[in-house]
Amino acid sequence: MAILSKQIDFMRLRMLWMTISGLLILGSVVSLATLKLNVGIDFTGGSIIEVGYSQPVELEPIRKALENGGFKDAIVQHFGSADDVLIRLVPDKTKDKAEISSEIISLLKSVSNSEIDVRRVDFVGPQVGDELTEDGGLAVLYSLIAILVYVAFRFEYRFSLGAVAALIHDVVITLGVFSLLQLNFDLSVLAAILAVIGYSLNDTIVVFDRVRENFRKIRKKSPLEVVNISINQTLSRTLMTSFTTLLVLFALFFLGGEVIHAFSTALIVGILVGTYSSIYIASTAALLLGISRSDLLLPEKDGEDMARP
Repeated sequence: MAILSKQIDFMRLRMLWMTISGLLILGSVVSLATLKLNVGIDFTGGSIIEVGYSQPVELEPIRKALENGGFKDAIVQHFGSADDVLIRLVPDKTKDKAEISSEIISLLKSVSNSEIDVRRVDFVGPQVGDELTEDGGLAVLYSLIAILVYVAFRFEYRFSLGAVAALIHDVVITLGVFSLLQLNFDLSVLAAILAVIGYSLNDTIVVFDRVRENFRKIRKKSPLEVVNISINQTLSRTLMTSFTTLLVLFALFFLGGEVIHAFSTALIVGILVGTYSSIYIASTAALLLGISRSDLLLPEKDGEDMARP
């Protein structure tokens, strides 16, 4: 049979890669506990002012003008082109939205002779920011619980635990990268995290489906060998899907502008980690939990038992 031909022995190094994953998760947790996430104003509250210039503008003079004007924590960045500037401000309870906007525009005009077009002024209050933080965390938690229940019902509870272990692995390491590099974490990144969960789960389900099929077809192989065969059979599909998705994401990262850098970075990291975890973490966890052929056999029908001599 073709499925029994020589294969890459992925599972031979499973404990080594599990150890590496454990160290990465530990490092991510330490980074999250010490450096914490650099959350954006979607979660902390504050203001966003989007302005357009008639010609390319340097950011450093704008930063200095805002700092001298009392906005020391302002984040200034280009987006789309060198003519467009996005300014993020921390909450200020002593000033209203109109007052902040007027002060910012005055400071911008003081450092540039170019015509300035105010395109957007958004304000997120601290209370709304707290609600978004709680709702975002609950969204991730509920999605993991729903996945746990679905995979347990669709396959077997050991597969369910393995799938959720892989998803937690992917989320924690992605968050750890953002914490370590102090990249801006906003609602778009949270959306990317949820997308990573869906993507990684899809990869894992494909592997698990083949594992279940092979457990029922291959009778003289150990669970370890069956899992290894299944990973090899789905490897080309996994790698091609990840490769084509990453092509799009790298295009977004390099050509999409500053505004979606964090979003595309989260997806790039998540897909790289998720591709690896669907091969090693999910399958290895199921093996460690003792998955076997008898757990996945179809129940025999009563009619079949009666037909036997």
